[in-house]
Amino acid sequence: MRRRALSFAVNLVIPVAVYYGLRAAGVSVYLALLADALVPAAFTAYQFVRGRTLDGLGLFMTGMLGIGVAVALIGGDERFLLAKEGLVTGAAGLWFLATLRAGRPMAYVFTRPLVERKLPHGPRRESWELYWERLPRFRAIWRVSTAIWGVALLLDAAARVLIAYVLPVDLVRVTGAGLYVAVTLLTMVITNVHYFATGLFNGWSRLYAPLREQEPPHPAVTQNA
Repeated sequence: MRRRALSFAVNLVIPVAVYYGLRAAGVSVYLALLADALVPAAFTAYQFVRGRTLDGLGLFMTGMLGIGVAVALIGGDERFLLAKEGLVTGAAGLWFLATLRAGRPMAYVFTRPLVERKLPHGPRRESWELYWERLPRFRAIWRVSTAIWGVALLLDAAARVLIAYVLPVDLVRVTGAGLYVAVTLLTMVITNVHYFATGLFNGWSRLYAPLREQEPPHPAVTQNA
């Protein structure tokens, strides 16, 4: 929970506060956007240096860091500068969809470190890698979830470009933050409904039945037989 709160603050609350603080001080839209983009970029770089690993999640975060900084440095009018945030979100959506054919889809990569030790509830908890290798339905769950997130991010990106050209300049940034929260929460609800419906969190569900059928009989049962 603390890690999520820190991520929310660094990626949303602090950048928005930096942007509006600088705008109130008379700083241009370009410089304010550049400054607020550097906050999450610096934090991501710090995490990467501290972890010194580049797994699937690290590669994604590093890629988004590079795209974010590159986008922030591109010149243009105020509307275009504000719309460029949609480019980063769109790139993330395309990355999610691209991993549908990769070894592990991004939804799996993001979720596994958070809940593997807690879920599923059931008679026996195994490594998610074992589930991935032996349960086709388990793999399908994460591909569907990744597709949902990919489409949601692309729709979010399109909406960001639209509001950048429709709303007053100084309303775009806070509206974009609200859009981020709304899209994230809605997509989390949709994917969690999908998880519960497929029995992902329930070790007694049909999803895990092939593993239960492969278990050797209990010693007491063998002796009684």
